[in-house]
Amino acid sequence: MKSLFILSFLFCCICNKLSAQKSFFNSPNAWLGQTPPNDTPRLFARHLLIPDSGIAMGRSAFSADGKEFYYDNAMHWFNAMGLKIRYFKFDGKKWVGPMVLHRGYHTPTFSIDGKSMYLAGGQGDGRHAFTWISHRNKTGWTEPKLFLKKDFGLYDLMPTQSGTFYIGSNTDTGKTKDYSNYDFCTFKPGNPDVVKSLGPVINTQAFDGDFYVSPDESFMIISYKEKPDYECELGITFRKPDKSWTVPQNLGPLINDGDAHRWGEYVTPDGKYMFYTKGTDEKHCHIYWVRFDKLKEDLRRKAFQ
Repeated sequence: MKSLFILSFLFCCICNKLSAQKSFFNSPNAWLGQTPPNDTPRLFARHLLIPDSGIAMGRSAFSADGKEFYYDNAMHWFNAMGLKIRYFKFDGKKWVGPMVLHRGYHTPTFSIDGKSMYLAGGQGDGRHAFTWISHRNKTGWTEPKLFLKKDFGLYDLMPTQSGTFYIGSNTDTGKTKDYSNYDFCTFKPGNPDVVKSLGPVINTQAFDGDFYVSPDESFMIISYKEKPDYECELGITFRKPDKSWTVPQNLGPLINDGDAHRWGEYVTPDGKYMFYTKGTDEKHCHIYWVRFDKLKEDLRRKAFQ
């Protein structure tokens, strides 16, 4: 009887937590107070994200409860001048921000438990590639510390529930800044950290490094069909039961609406929206968002027909 009571109590706690998260995502305060989009992509909070100067771009990230939002801010889209991670936080009544989290870093990516954040950037030595980690504490976030260091390329790291990390990398086939032969890869931290390509079905002869992978590894959104000037499109690939990947499917003309550099793809914790950065040039580079859950399921059905 006691065991049943404990199980019922735990179940209620879980349900209450999920309900609280869902209610905030559907509340007028969610998404920095922005009106959610439908199938047509929309600029996200353009004037809120850049109160002074520069560009809002790259991969963004919401906390699991939807009450924190992190993103990149830089002066230019292809160099690190003025680069920093900024964020907003909902204080129970209003969104506060944007505040600066870390200067010199970019691509904020939450750990699966939300207690840490993986970052790119930082101080390099010209010979190695680095990824960094910052941890939550009572006052906010710790200063970034080294998480991974390699003498080959590392780009856009993302964790998953299985403990596998996904990353763009040229493994041991070139210099860190030779982006022509980067692949979508995986690794598991250990000794040594072996970075393996996901193979030719989703990788091409061009740069393959910008992506989002779902926490359960059931799908990846990738930037593909890369051109010499970095114009590309967004596609989706699904993982099969044998752990191979389906041929990428295009996300369609509303998202891939002409030549543009598209990167920073990210799906919100509730699975409903996709964020990404699109730029036709530096002046017209912005973070967009679009309804994604229905599109994903339509493409999943096609992939497994």
